Amino acid sequence: MGDLLQPTHLLVIAIVLLVLFGGRRLPELGKGLGEGLRGFKEGLKGINDPVPPAPAVQQTAAPAPPPPAAPPAETK
Repeated sequence: MGDLLQPTHLLVIAIVLLVLFGGRRLPELGKGLGEGLRGFKEGLKGINDPVPPAPAVQQTAAPAPPPPAAPPAETK
């Protein structure tokens, strides 16, 4: 099991990927994989970092809501 990533195995995997996805698609896949790994690492760093305290928010008195409109008077 320790001989899983020998150079010949990596070469066969690279050839299979080239056949499946083509030469034009492989750089896009590599870029997406790299961005995904970068985001994953940043997410892990965020878990380990302590959460900064939330800033104190002053609450001001909200204006009173307007009174409900009176229904129009019915005339007969």
